[in-house]
Amino acid sequence: MTLAQRRVSGGSAAGNLITLLLFVGLIGLGVYLWLGKKPSGDAAAPGQTSAQSSAASEADGDAPAPIEPVDGTPSLDAAATFEPKDNTLQIDISEYAGYGGLIVANGGMEPNPESFFAKEYGFKVKITKSEDETWSPLNNGRLAATATTADALAVLGRQFDAVVPVQIGFSRGADMVVVDRGIASINNLAGKVLAASQFNESEFFIRYLAQEAGVPVSVLRDLDSQPPAGALGLVFYEDAFIACDAYAHELKRSSPRLNGCVGWTPRTDEVVEQSEGKAKILVSNRNLLVVADVLAVNKGFAKAHPEMVRGLVHGILEGNRRLRDQQAQNIGVVAKAFGWSEADARDELSRVHLANLPENRAFFSGAIDSAGSFGGIFQSSVLAYGSVIKNPTDPARFVDTSFLDGLASKGLYADQKIAIAPIKTSTSASLEGDPLLSKDIRFFFEPNSSALDKSAPQNAEYLDTISRFLQVSPGSTVLLRGHVDNARVNEFREQGGEQLVKSMAMKAMELSRQRSIAVRDALLERHKKIDASRIETVGRGWEESVSQDSNLNRRVEVQWFTLE
Repeated sequence: MTLAQRRVSGGSAAGNLITLLLFVGLIGLGVYLWLGKKPSGDAAAPGQTSAQSSAASEADGDAPAPIEPVDGTPSLDAAATFEPKDNTLQIDISEYAGYGGLIVANGGMEPNPESFFAKEYGFKVKITKSEDETWSPLNNGRLAATATTADALAVLGRQFDAVVPVQIGFSRGADMVVVDRGIASINNLAGKVLAASQFNESEFFIRYLAQEAGVPVSVLRDLDSQPPAGALGLVFYEDAFIACDAYAHELKRSSPRLNGCVGWTPRTDEVVEQSEGKAKILVSNRNLLVVADVLAVNKGFAKAHPEMVRGLVHGILEGNRRLRDQQAQNIGVVAKAFGWSEADARDELSRVHLANLPENRAFFSGAIDSAGSFGGIFQSSVLAYGSVIKNPTDPARFVDTSFLDGLASKGLYADQKIAIAPIKTSTSASLEGDPLLSKDIRFFFEPNSSALDKSAPQNAEYLDTISRFLQVSPGSTVLLRGHVDNARVNEFREQGGEQLVKSMAMKAMELSRQRSIAVRDALLERHKKIDASRIETVGRGWEESVSQDSNLNRRVEVQWFTLE
């Protein structure tokens, strides 16, 4: 008998009568209140219909709650060395097709004496699947290795005692930014609020794009907060799927407090499909290769067991080769590992580029010219996170390419080539629509001339910025839009009326065009691998001033058009 039951059965007769009367009274009060409220069910907040009010109430009732954001960078458990047990390495991954090569090499998730690792290198691998971050277990010696992304290493910094011996691949379409239908570019996100998750590739993806567009990012603690003027606000949720759930809930309100979300397929696609036309995909990373999956290995273990690390590197490259070149024979083991159908597994693999040996070597050396490099992505992450990363470390701290070099020196995979190409739904990125983002750059020119000032070191840095746009996004194009200042327009009007203003406007248009051409020519001279057809120019004269400051109006605007 429960405590509640004992209370009911243990009272006196008078007490029982009083209890009964109170019980009947409460029932009557409830019926009265229910009947009294029922006729006024169509009363709603000003400007809302009863249906809208009901939908908003429903959306609030089961809406995901934001989490308290972490200030600074995440703290990890103390470093310790992983020690293999029964000659078996434990590796953790998430449910993502990009890790299919590792699964293929292992013949599944469980330790397997028939695996590539066992047959070629004499050890076994147990693969576990978790959606939680596993940086601390790796650091603390509970894992031999874990899959992560290059951008995360910049956030983790010196406390992360790991080495990165191999790139697994690039995400190509799995990460997306979903926004309200009326938002046309990253620049339009100024003053808006997006749902996201903290310290993973989705946060890096939106921070990277905002940083390139010159839009500052502000972390908000709840949905009632607003970002500073001109900034993008991020509200964090437990993971990227829940962030998308939160945006989907807000779309049901008459006045949504979120303007989009940053997340992963398939949830991002579902949000758009279920939005009744209110949401769209602003950009994915299908042709924006800045999310690079890498294997992080416990540093103490790597130092003590280099032959095992060599086996892991070789196994991943071999598994990637089999899955790329012989997908039909190997898709089943990936599907089984994740509980997918083979059709779903093929669809998920279409959003991934599995890296081969020459792509790996170019990725780590910086020689890759059709995607982000390890160092480039690492430094982009440092810039994108800004003051969050207090004392950035050097990317070389994590890299160990000796295992890749050893495989190459043996002539393995000699027939492989770098094969990263645009995934095209059209022949080229259209300049007729909206650019993904615009960036104003103040190149330095000789006075009243279209010749770039060769004594200004900033010009070379600006050219490298434009080159990086084209590098990380295969098939993308840039439009260089030249502008001059309008400070003397009133002077021209006083000297010669509207006729002189019109004449000088035409000269300003031509000067701005020549300046955009000068930037294009200097870019092609400095970066000779760039295809000239990916750069277009136009002069806008003084027609599009952005400030009363003449210096800010003398600029070259870079518009970046990516393939989607």
